[in-house]
Amino acid sequence: MTSNQSEPSTAARATESPSPAPMLALLPWGDLIEDFLDEIGVSLEDFSSKMTGGWLFGYVDALRMRGIRTCIFCFSDRVEGTVHKVHQPTGAQFVLMRTPAAYRGFRRQAKDPYGLTVEAMFGPRSRFSRQVWRLAHHLAPYLATPVMTLAREIRRAGCCAILCQEYESPRFDASVAVGRLLQIPVFATFQGGSSYRSGIEGRLRPLTLQYCAGLIIGSSLELARVRARYRVPSEKISRIFNPLDLSQWQPSPRHEARRKLDIPDTTRIAIWHGRIDIRTKGLDVLLDAWKVVCAERSEQDLLLMLVGSGSGSDMLDEEIRRKRVSNIRWIREYVLDRAAIRQYLSAADVYVFPSRREGFPVAPLEAMACGLPIVAASAPGIADIFDGGEKSGGLVVPVGDVTALARNLGLLLEDDEAARILGLRAREHVEQAFSLQTIGAELHEFLRDRGAFKAFAAR
Repeated sequence: MTSNQSEPSTAARATESPSPAPMLALLPWGDLIEDFLDEIGVSLEDFSSKMTGGWLFGYVDALRMRGIRTCIFCFSDRVEGTVHKVHQPTGAQFVLMRTPAAYRGFRRQAKDPYGLTVEAMFGPRSRFSRQVWRLAHHLAPYLATPVMTLAREIRRAGCCAILCQEYESPRFDASVAVGRLLQIPVFATFQGGSSYRSGIEGRLRPLTLQYCAGLIIGSSLELARVRARYRVPSEKISRIFNPLDLSQWQPSPRHEARRKLDIPDTTRIAIWHGRIDIRTKGLDVLLDAWKVVCAERSEQDLLLMLVGSGSGSDMLDEEIRRKRVSNIRWIREYVLDRAAIRQYLSAADVYVFPSRREGFPVAPLEAMACGLPIVAASAPGIADIFDGGEKSGGLVVPVGDVTALARNLGLLLEDDEAARILGLRAREHVEQAFSLQTIGAELHEFLRDRGAFKAFAAR
């Protein structure tokens, strides 16, 4: 990959505030950014040049509407040195840095770089070297971040604050160190990370949370956990949801979407889209519930559409065959084209979201924006999205409850009018609570009040 200094798109430039404007450093999850990208089948080039959506680019768009520029900092083994790019859809800056040689050395020995134990990370080792591997298990996640290189690049970009995905991560601890070195505030979001990999984290995390400027948490359950565990003062936490660009998510006529997909108008369709991870995303529960729905409605023309790929794709294939689940159409790719996703969503009658664990999911918001009623398991974040119950456009069932998921899914597939009304409520709710304008204003207010722009104002 070579350096790319091309200008942002006309649309991106048109929505940016006149320069100069404060610049925020955004640090996504993962020791290496390809650990996430490989799982969904997206290249580093596509990610840094044309990928959109999700919490990351939602933040970029929302902040830009409030006159805040962003620079995204990622770490990779697939670049030589440091690469500077421009993300064409948003105009955000991208800085791709090579991970340190020490981390790459550990990585070559690792069975699973994210293993929670020595054995999980490095596999079985001789008892005579266990202490060495135990030390490596503690240190490796921290060696993934080249602190001095990151500090230099953040200073070079002129960032006045740092926003890190996941405070429960070694990268957050490293970001706080960089913030103190540069004398700029550090913030973090919650997108689902809640476990320690390194024993060092247990000692460092209470300190780094004390030194950080603020936390952005959408899930009320997670907010309560952080307050109870770390005694973080209320003023340092803001409950802000993930944003959605509603101009990019509009329902289109169902019959047109179905015609393009060669699906009859009489078919009743449930849909799910996202990253394939069977256990986390609850897809095993969905398959069991779908079998029940089909068995109880054998006279109906039913279809379950699955749109996505990931590390669990082969396992899902096996589960579908083993359980003999029928009436499924699986688009086996992580679709980057939002127009294509809108088409799939617009063709459906109901959206199903069976996840066991989430941070604050964006996928159901996309479905709601397309006018779909939602049947969702009560994973973290879901109760906050549907805080008004059915008035918010969704039916919420217990996590892992096959019977409840099948019952509510079947109800909306049978009753077109009930599904239509719930879908209208879903669209109205997402417009009011999750738009770029709404979330952008909340982010700006919190960051400003917690000192994010003081360094910029002092220039």
